[in-house]
Amino acid sequence: SAETSGLVMSEPLRKGTAVAAGDIMCRLAPGTREASLAEARARRTEAQGRVPEVEASVLEANARVREAEINLRAARTLSQDGFASETRLVSAEAAMEAAQAGVQRANSAVASAQAGIDAAEAAVASADREIDRLTITAPFSGLLETATAALGAMMQPGTPCATIINLDEIKLVGFVPEADVAKVTVGALAGARLTSGQEVQGRVTFLSRSADELTRTFRVEVTVDNSSLAISDGQTAEILIASD
Repeated sequence: SAETSGLVMSEPLRKGTAVAAGDIMCRLAPGTREASLAEARARRTEAQGRVPEVEASVLEANARVREAEINLRAARTLSQDGFASETRLVSAEAAMEAAQAGVQRANSAVASAQAGIDAAEAAVASADREIDRLTITAPFSGLLETATAALGAMMQPGTPCATIINLDEIKLVGFVPEADVAKVTVGALAGARLTSGQEVQGRVTFLSRSADELTRTFRVEVTVDNSSLAISDGQTAEILIASD
């Protein structure tokens, strides 16, 4: 199914076509997504370009702190010796506080720049994912049960591009009566006869531990090899399960 919207721009594949995992089923028109990706990358580059500037402001702010520390120590020494006024000491202390505040602002600018880079990286990743969603691929190998979406069809999220079935293994499903459920074990050998007369063999791979509310029977599944694709989905089978 589609995970994004867009017009189908790929030629359809006919139903019955064999496909492998990863094969392209539908390709959607990009629209403005490539432009959005280019814009997101430009914003990322811009955000990364701000980092050297704000890192330089941190160095400058730290230098101002060191300068203010020297001036403050000198003012305190002169004030103690009576060679500097109280006003000069207060001014030096104020300069020191201003320098420390400048360091905090510079560090905040660095954090803000990093946040800008993270946001830009997220926008680029989102734009990349949106472009990746334009190509719908087969999740597993199998046969096309339906043709892929027609050229020019409008796809919306959740709209099926195609239906693929894989019948290399197939489940034979039956319901065991309550009186016999204790006789069935997972791993037991089982055989089945199809309405066509064909006989197949497999093993029990599932036995429900919860009875159907209406029939009081228990679901049992037998998995058999079907690499020849001789068995079709939905056929009727009579199942025989080996038991002690």
